[in-house]
Amino acid sequence: MNMFEGGDGRFLEMTNGGTAVFVDVLMLAVSELAREPWDFRFAALLTLQDQNVMGRGVVGFGLAELDWGDTPQERAAAKGFLLSVLDLALSRHRWEELTYEPPRAEGYLLAYRSMVADFDPGGPGDPATAQAGGSVLPGPHEAATASCVRHRVLDARPFWEACVFCTAGV
Repeated sequence: MNMFEGGDGRFLEMTNGGTAVFVDVLMLAVSELAREPWDFRFAALLTLQDQNVMGRGVVGFGLAELDWGDTPQERAAAKGFLLSVLDLALSRHRWEELTYEPPRAEGYLLAYRSMVADFDPGGPGDPATAQAGGSVLPGPHEAATASCVRHRVLDARPFWEACVFCTAGV
């Protein structure tokens, strides 16, 4: 099982298939909205949830593990971006391009959106982040800034030269 942790002991646990769908619909949305450096770093983190590369049942991250920024303004902008991504995904943005019907995606997105909305991102000194061993968010030099021409989503460079749809053979 793959787990995406929120705050206050809440988590979203999904099967391998559910996780693949979750990542697919989020990649469609994040690729549309990413504009700032943090956005592209979050997109890179999503590419690292690709089970076709990373392995089945071993992906996920906690909100407390993210580097949300150093100032209240940066943290608010990062959280606002993630909520916007979830809202766009919930609007079924580009879902008609999927080669399958994602029946449980809306439920996963609603559950995760609730967790993000309730989460209070702490600063660099946040005990939860320190306890988790630092940030899992890729650094600025690892941000997902290249696009897959075929699928029109951000790809996993510099980690590998493919997007989540290419690695799935779509």
